[in-house]
Amino acid sequence: MVEMKLDALRVEIPSNNPILLLQEKAGSKRTLVIYIGPAEAQAIAFAQQSISTPRPMTHDLIVDLMGVLGATLDYVVVTALRERTFYAELHLVTTSGRRQVSARPSDAVAIAVRANCPIFAEEDLIDAEGVVLSTGDESAGDADLVSEFRSFIEGIRPEDFG
Repeated sequence: MVEMKLDALRVEIPSNNPILLLQEKAGSKRTLVIYIGPAEAQAIAFAQQSISTPRPMTHDLIVDLMGVLGATLDYVVVTALRERTFYAELHLVTTSGRRQVSARPSDAVAIAVRANCPIFAEEDLIDAEGVVLSTGDESAGDADLVSEFRSFIEGIRPEDFG
């Protein structure tokens, strides 16, 4: 397994699809580019920015349930890509031993950020799907991307999920 970091949430232009960028912590800094849904992008962004809501969001509820049930999230792993769909697992420590739960990578990352636990990816997945993104000075463009992402998230309506 390769330890990853949540590098960024971006919006693909012109489609306005949110993407999750998970980058190797060490080595050549290969990145997994994972398309995610707007609700999951918002959940990750809220966790990154420590935004709290009046009532628990789904991923907050999951972390709260784990705590009440005596389980802790040890780490998450992005495990595979099959038919253009990424897969992940939550690795839990429970009172009855270690458990693995299948999850979408976006949900796994949203929970990991809240639980402050490490994110990994399988080595063969990184070898096959990891890309090295440009390392040029992108700081000027980052502000534009964040602004565009915020506008995208703020414009989401419940009927978009119908």
